[in-house]
Amino acid sequence: MDCGYADHLRALKKADYSQFYEFTKDELPSEMPTPLDKAVEFTMFVDASHAANVVTGQSRTGVLIFVNKAPIIWYSKKQNSVETSSFGSEFAALKTAVELLEGLRFKLRMMGVPIQGYCHTCVDNISIVKNSSVPESPLKKKSNAVAYHYARSRCAIDIL
Repeated sequence: MDCGYADHLRALKKADYSQFYEFTKDELPSEMPTPLDKAVEFTMFVDASHAANVVTGQSRTGVLIFVNKAPIIWYSKKQNSVETSSFGSEFAALKTAVELLEGLRFKLRMMGVPIQGYCHTCVDNISIVKNSSVPESPLKKKSNAVAYHYARSRCAIDIL
């Protein structure tokens, strides 16, 4: 794990989407305990194998979430929908990964674990990275647009 990937991720400039998603905020529970000890850092790897199931054409989502350098969540599941492109299946995987990350963040906060910054997220599809970095990006499929805006709204509040 010490191959220098974390230093490389920290050096990347994070996009600021707060002006586009001013209505979004990180919901902190009122009964959350005061954070104690040292803050933890998240790194998440997301991938999708487009049309992996040859019978149904469904893609498979793969997610690996590290807290500090320990793998805490590893997830692999068939997607509910049949996507016509790898672009769509990657966005569906990213949305699932963000939901898993939000659940983990909530659990850790409820145990009094402080969280440091946003989650460093790695995807292997350059079109997902470029498309989600352009605010004016036109998305024709509603399911892709929903996943896109969901992920970007989480970037705006420093979850991703």
